[in-house]
Amino acid sequence: MSVAHLNEVLLVSALVLLVAVAAVRMSSRSGLPSLLLYLGIGVAIGQDGIGVHFNDAQLTQVLGYAALVVILAEGGIGTKWNQVKPAVPAAAVLATAGVALSVGITAAAAHYLVGLEWRQALIIGAVVSSTDAAAVFSVLRKVPLPARLTGVLEAESGFNDAPVVILVVAFSAAGPVEHWYVLIGKIILELAIGAAVGIAVGKLGALALKQVALPASGLYPIAVMALAVLAYAGGAIAHGSGFLAVYLAAVVLGNAALPHRPATRGFAEGLAWLAQIGMFVLLGLLVNPRELGDDLIPALIIGAALTVVARPMSVVATMTPFRTPWREQVLLSWAGLRGAVPIVLATIPMVAQVTESRRVFNIVFVLVIVFTLLQGPTLPWLARRLSLGDPEGAADLGIESAPLERLSGHLLSVSIPPRSRMHGVEIGELRLPKGAAVTLVVREGKSFVPGPATVLMRGDELLVVATDPVRDATERRLRAVGSGGKLAGWLGEHDDHTHR
Repeated sequence: MSVAHLNEVLLVSALVLLVAVAAVRMSSRSGLPSLLLYLGIGVAIGQDGIGVHFNDAQLTQVLGYAALVVILAEGGIGTKWNQVKPAVPAAAVLATAGVALSVGITAAAAHYLVGLEWRQALIIGAVVSSTDAAAVFSVLRKVPLPARLTGVLEAESGFNDAPVVILVVAFSAAGPVEHWYVLIGKIILELAIGAAVGIAVGKLGALALKQVALPASGLYPIAVMALAVLAYAGGAIAHGSGFLAVYLAAVVLGNAALPHRPATRGFAEGLAWLAQIGMFVLLGLLVNPRELGDDLIPALIIGAALTVVARPMSVVATMTPFRTPWREQVLLSWAGLRGAVPIVLATIPMVAQVTESRRVFNIVFVLVIVFTLLQGPTLPWLARRLSLGDPEGAADLGIESAPLERLSGHLLSVSIPPRSRMHGVEIGELRLPKGAAVTLVVREGKSFVPGPATVLMRGDELLVVATDPVRDATERRLRAVGSGGKLAGWLGEHDDHTHR
């Protein structure tokens, strides 16, 4: 590639990114997941639009996997462990047994109602059985859900990618499909290896980052993302689930009270947006709109079976033993949005040259588009109708930590959000551990040194100095007051909150 070609590529890429960023604004107003707009951009650039010809399924799969690693890492970093932890057993069952049930029902519908051969039917059933947290929460961000429901949705989306990838690869392999007990054994083994690698990398990485004061704050986000990618690569090389490894490593790192956490989250979020934009535009380029007309009806039939039968049955079968209320089961059933993962996984049979793999890709593409258009805008409405919104929940504090190596301490930057219950609390009522103190308050652009009777307000920014021994206890105490008010500790608040 010459410099002139590089200039053209950079020009087009920058324009596509700017259009995609503007599309996010449109999607937030319309309630539609932004993935639809990104796919539309890719289709518009493609051979039936501007005329860019692209049909490299293998390159799409490789770049799609790389993008999914970044997206899962960002999702793990942003996961609140205290919120997800109670939901892990239910989410794990939904992401395994629930996925198996969904695959079977959807494959049966594809075989008996559409007439696909069993191999293609099983591939479609596996491909579309993975939910997408980014798609779900992009339309639910204005409707805060109860912590237990959010936990199930987040954990399920992080867990179910791994078994689905294993199934799709198995169904796309040459030769007869392996016996079900062999598949179950492989899934259990790969999940166990992936979980072990992810947790190990996360814990060791967090321990190292806590002990090392890096010379620039911008290095911490890079180190965290590098550790997440390391977990994926290590898990995959060890013949485990790399996707589960990267998610669990990111969860551990995101809840480990590392320095410059908000900066790390912002960096990961930016990378995830870039990965989503690039992946969906590429997938839009890969599809040929002229071929989609013949697959519209099959996609609607399979999508209806998945949405109306398979997903609700898997939710009811797996959530009822956990005594999940029926209203939450209804929302979980309707919240099974499909996004990045199914379309990327649909490239696996194309690369493996499975018979009618192009048709499988087209059906999955149409299914994702149509049912995202149907489910996306109606999810917030359904949550309100089921009275599952939680608008009064206290917002979490934004706390950023910078190590003070020479003083053996930390400087905590605390932002009090609008819904925090720290509003109206006096400095003395924070009851910070000995060795920690609020040294400065910034309010409406002006800074001052507070006294014990200074009343904190929404929008304040605090600078708190804490020595190493009480650094974690100080942050736990600040979060406890932020969620429980001045009586945190007296009313059952145990100051043990972790955060996103």
